[in-house]
Amino acid sequence: MGKKTGFMEFDREYVKERDPKERIKDWNEYKDRTPDEQTQRQGARCMDCSIPYCSMGTEIEGATTGCPVYNLIPEWNDLVYKGKWKEALDRLMQTNNFPEFTGRVCPAPCEGACTVAISDDAVAIKDIERSIIDKGFEMGWIQPRKPKRKTGKTVAIIGSGPAGLSAADQLNQAGHSVTIYERSERAGGLLTYGIPNMKLDKKVVQRRIDLLEAEGISIVLNTEVGVDISAEEIEESFDSVILCTGATKPFDLPIPGRELGGVHFAMDYLTQSVKESIGDSAIKSELNAKGKNVIVIGSGDTGADCVATALRQGAKSVNQFARSLQFPFKREKLNAWPAYPKVFTLEYGHEEAKELYGEEIREYQIQTKAFMGTESGHVKGLYTERAQKIRDDERRMIVYEEVPDSGEEWDADLVLLAIGFEGAEDSLLSAFNVETDRGAVAAEYGKFTTNRKGIYAAGDARRGQSLIVWAINEGREAAYEVDRFLMGKSILPTVLAV
Repeated sequence: MGKKTGFMEFDREYVKERDPKERIKDWNEYKDRTPDEQTQRQGARCMDCSIPYCSMGTEIEGATTGCPVYNLIPEWNDLVYKGKWKEALDRLMQTNNFPEFTGRVCPAPCEGACTVAISDDAVAIKDIERSIIDKGFEMGWIQPRKPKRKTGKTVAIIGSGPAGLSAADQLNQAGHSVTIYERSERAGGLLTYGIPNMKLDKKVVQRRIDLLEAEGISIVLNTEVGVDISAEEIEESFDSVILCTGATKPFDLPIPGRELGGVHFAMDYLTQSVKESIGDSAIKSELNAKGKNVIVIGSGDTGADCVATALRQGAKSVNQFARSLQFPFKREKLNAWPAYPKVFTLEYGHEEAKELYGEEIREYQIQTKAFMGTESGHVKGLYTERAQKIRDDERRMIVYEEVPDSGEEWDADLVLLAIGFEGAEDSLLSAFNVETDRGAVAAEYGKFTTNRKGIYAAGDARRGQSLIVWAINEGREAAYEVDRFLMGKSILPTVLAV
């Protein structure tokens, strides 16, 4: 695949990013479009390795490596290198319903498993993927696909995030009548309200929503199942139901001062910020960082998005706290290929903060012990202590030891908790009377069936907090199982059936 000696001739070229000091002045995407010639050179680096771990999504040491939707990566790399863009698009769309999303916001576990990455920079798989789908839209190759037949079967999907949308897309193409119920005023779930516009422009999301509706999928907005319409009514009206509500119940930080004003969950902040940035909502000063000292607690992507958002809102200062160690700059021996590379990266928000403030804003091995407040009940600061991460003799088990006399106080007018999600919201699961397992819907991967006949679950609602690409995988595979349930056998593709 690609040019036989391409990985030796060409270096990795990264997508050009807008200047950090300029891009924080607006909400536009921070990455520029990759020129076709650059994309073709990068496709040439795919080395015909014969062991494309990049295409095989799995988990090693608790982290995803390879592509969970089993993208035919070497094939479309080769086609792009040869300038066969439409053929590359056809191959890409065979496995991924929404490459315009994954090409922008997926952490690219495929690149960590790239064979070139053993001793060099990985092939620019994510950038190539985005270039293919963007070119497809630009050239008009992507048009509504009307199903060739209708089965007369009906399916309700609860939630319009990536799992719900991919399941809907697959089932619609199989000929079923699909209705998506979404409680918000826009469809897209996490894609719309959980990811800032500078990472994923909402016009890109809406373009796909419009396309799905043009293909015959019905999307009912501003409708919360269990409140605006009962679960019983849904079950009576449809032949099958898929729960794709996501894992929207956040982990809390129950320490002294948690009740103070100005301490918020990160997703509440991001949702409001997205609404403000796209003009869906007036500015709420309580959930806006303008002129405030902001502290983000949590080291993941959500925390990084909070940092970037606060900068654009005009925060006075921003700091981010992580209990974990800072990752090394190169792979450790215990983190060998093809495991996901646990190495230090400078995310877009951190790069912007460093440019603006002149220093790194992340603090590692630090624990927040209490929130401090004003007499009026609003947060004014944090009290923290340092914690050392200690490995056992085999470097496996990790324990934390507090560092004596390491207490510090930090000014804070807005604190954002970005420490993950514990599972799906209880009310909807109770309404459908489905069993749960550690906060998620109890449904075996590969079957996706709940304890209720005809009711399925997919995405974060089933597996817990995870990647968008896993949500797409689960939506596709759950659709296969629902199609089989409704028709006795399925015409949809699957990689899980024996």
